[in-house]
Amino acid sequence: MIITASALIAEKRIVKTLGLVKGSTARARHLGKDLLAFFHNVTGGEIEMYTKLLAESREQAKARMIVQAERLGANAIVEVHYSTSYIMGGAAEFLAYGTAVMIE
Repeated sequence: MIITASALIAEKRIVKTLGLVKGSTARARHLGKDLLAFFHNVTGGEIEMYTKLLAESREQAKARMIVQAERLGANAIVEVHYSTSYIMGGAAEFLAYGTAVMIE
């Protein structure tokens, strides 16, 4: 599966557009990790546990988008974007979306 943020794929031709595909996941923060992050925030630097949580969330949303595209018969997804939405205190939705296409 080719996935790109571009509308075009070099040296490939889009022969059919299958429609919008998306994948999402909702994640909550962990209280214990919040306390560790608070102390880390005081000293400065990257909060690695949140970096890892965000990366895992994006990958899960992307994987779900790919499954939806495969069900449509796509072999590529173009114009892929990611979005994050606040749900409630300590929780967020991660969304990956794009256009499923068939290329040759």
